[in-house]
Amino acid sequence: MEGEEIGHDRDPRPAPPAAVVSVAAPLPAGGRRTAKESAISSETDRLVAFSSQLRAVHQQLRKALDLARRSIDGEFDDSPGHDLLLFCRGFCTALSGHHRSEDGGLFPQVVAAHPELQPVIAKLMTDHNMLEHLIGRLAAAMDENADPDDLHDHLDGIGAVMETHFRYEENQLLTVLDTLALEGAPTALLGDLA
Repeated sequence: MEGEEIGHDRDPRPAPPAAVVSVAAPLPAGGRRTAKESAISSETDRLVAFSSQLRAVHQQLRKALDLARRSIDGEFDDSPGHDLLLFCRGFCTALSGHHRSEDGGLFPQVVAAHPELQPVIAKLMTDHNMLEHLIGRLAAAMDENADPDDLHDHLDGIGAVMETHFRYEENQLLTVLDTLALEGAPTALLGDLA
């Protein structure tokens, strides 16, 4: 309609993370691709998959953080302390492993292909160091049998830095990841959750 602004009927909430999307071309009339066509399709799918896998790992870590919070509140039927050990330490291990994989596997490849991203990578690695420090403080609090409010404070701090970090990383790197032919398995580049 004339004078009507576009976009006002859209849902203002952000869209959920995209799933892995195959961008392979449809099969030719004979039903088979040549080896060259298959290699190109496979590589294109792999490129798109890395950015989607990074988003998926971040989403799994958000869920793990939520489980850790719920374990502090005693929402699970396990013996006292066991669920805290499983969910809080499990979350911390997964987050640390993800960051170690990025630091040692993914980031060097990004910088090699895009040296102009060195400041971005340096900021992300600084975030990783900060998160490691916060994880260490949470682990110490758990070892000292801190009360639930104190443990929640630690998780809130980790969650705030983690969320800001994930958003910045996705904003800066997802498009780049879609263009790089990365060497290594997703677990080597993104951690065991990939």
